[in-house]
Amino acid sequence: MKKAAVLLADGFEEIEALTAVDLLRRARIYVDTISISDDYMVAGSHGINVQTEDLFDEVEFAEFDMLVLPGGMPGTTNLEAHPGVRKVVKEFCESGKYVGAICAAPSILGNMGLLKGKRAICYPSFEDKLAGAVLVKAPVVQDGNIITSRGMGTAIDFGLKLVEVLSDKLKADEVAESIIYLK
Repeated sequence: MKKAAVLLADGFEEIEALTAVDLLRRARIYVDTISISDDYMVAGSHGINVQTEDLFDEVEFAEFDMLVLPGGMPGTTNLEAHPGVRKVVKEFCESGKYVGAICAAPSILGNMGLLKGKRAICYPSFEDKLAGAVLVKAPVVQDGNIITSRGMGTAIDFGLKLVEVLSDKLKADEVAESIIYLK
C-alpha cells in the first residue's frame, strides 16, 4: 500500500492540506498527518485547528512514498525553519520519492536548490523564490518526482495529481467523478 505523509505546521492553509488528505484517503491511499511541533493539535492559518495522527519525531519517513507540504503563512515559514523537515525533503527529492508542495510551499524546495532546471509553479508572489526553476502557468505541474501547485483554488487539481502518481489516472478520475469534480 502506498503511503503519504502530510506535514502540518502552525499557520498551514487548511484547504490545501485537508483536500490532499481527503482525496488521497478516498483513493484508499494511506495518509498520515504529522505535526512538526510538540503538539498533536496544529492551528491553521484561518483559525481551524487540526488534530494530527503523529508528531514529527515519532515517524519513520523511510516508510513513506510521498511527502506533502501545504502552503499558508506562516505555515510555510514554519516548515522551512524546521531542520528535520528540510532533511526529509532533501532525502525524498534526492532518492526519487515524491514531494508535493502547493501555494507558498514550493519556495522551500526553491530555497533549498531542489528545483534547478525543473518545471514548477507556486503562488504568484512566491515565484521569485523558485531558484533555478522553469516557471509554468498551470494549476499543477509534475516534473519527475516533484509535484507543485499554485494555491487554494488549485487544491483539488493538486490532490487528484497526488492520487494519480501514487495510484493511477483511472483512480484519480474515479475520485474526481465521485466528488462531482467538473473540469
